[in-house]
Amino acid sequence: IGAAFWQTISGEHGLDSNGVYNGTSELQLERMSVYFNEASGNKYVPRAVLVDLEPGTMDAVRAGPFGQLFRPDNF
Repeated sequence: IGAAFWQTISGEHGLDSNGVYNGTSELQLERMSVYFNEASGNKYVPRAVLVDLEPGTMDAVRAGPFGQLFRPDNF
């Protein structure tokens, strides 16, 4: 559920799967800090901590289409 949430929110804010802004609206950037922190290289990373009791779930998120969106210390 968490991975799907971040995929949807990223699209709504004009971010690609690597966290790079490709949007067209100033409103997207205005509210970006609600869910994302700006990292180096004009990249945005989720303000999130991902936790699960089974390591396989985290591996699936890392290997998924938006796995590069998260910083390694988010897991």
